[in-house]
Amino acid sequence: MAHNGLTQPYVLVVGAAGIDSKGRASGPLTLGSNTPGFVRVSVGGTARNVADNLARLGVETVLISAIGVGGNGRHILANAAQVGINTDFVIVSETHHTSAYLAILDETGNLVMSVDDMEALSCITPQVIHWRRSLIKNAAMVVIDSNLSQAAIGSIFKAAKRYNTPVCADPASTTVATRLKPHLSDVYMITPNVPEAEVLAGRSIGDENEAITAARALVNAGVRIVIITLAEAGVVYASASDSGRIPAVATDIVDFTGASDALTAAVVFGLLNDIPLDESVRLGASAAALTLACSDTVCAELSLDLLYDRLLI
Repeated sequence: MAHNGLTQPYVLVVGAAGIDSKGRASGPLTLGSNTPGFVRVSVGGTARNVADNLARLGVETVLISAIGVGGNGRHILANAAQVGINTDFVIVSETHHTSAYLAILDETGNLVMSVDDMEALSCITPQVIHWRRSLIKNAAMVVIDSNLSQAAIGSIFKAAKRYNTPVCADPASTTVATRLKPHLSDVYMITPNVPEAEVLAGRSIGDENEAITAARALVNAGVRIVIITLAEAGVVYASASDSGRIPAVATDIVDFTGASDALTAAVVFGLLNDIPLDESVRLGASAAALTLACSDTVCAELSLDLLYDRLLI
């Protein structure tokens, strides 16, 4: 069944859309002092990044987010139109400015610290989710990020459970990852990094084996598929019937920002197309590697052909 002209299957992505400002140091950072480097501004936001990657992989993608009326919001909409993301349901607020993310990266591309301003997402209320419940009902899958309010997240899971629509969750950060804890038994797939997985599983992760143990603990809590990203060490995954580790695809790292969002999108693509979990995670690792080598938050060259060219068998 179509909704407002949408054709099946589509993925509904709900969460942050904003502008990323990233400064990468050319040498060692000195706190309290200026450090030479490179500053780059691009469209971002966890949900928007996932939607962008999905659209580039040929998946019909609908985004629910909130932006301001100014130039940053218009830039996000123009980029989405160019990529092919459906933004018919994005809220344009006259009282909130577009979300923003400010990151400081060291000379190797690792995140040192960041500040985000996601106040616009307060526009996505449980009432908004109720109004858009038919989008959840008719979606092949829903992907959310934890930047949404606790109440909005609860409303999405309630509707998805009612309509038997699988929900994938990106914890987004350790600060907001806890918002998913009450809903773990209803999560289809979750894609935390190590610090986020520690928050969700309630245990420390010091190596690959401990990461797999944490993934299995989250499966025992009810999550169907758990994928924990280990940066340069690759990813581990677990489900009720399978678990394993996929090594990272060798690449020249420019910027870690957005790599996990690309992984999430590629795994979602794989699962939607009935690709086995192991191969879907390998597609995700390939997408993450491509993004790591890009200065933008989403790799503009991403395509299904390119993913398979770089696939680690």
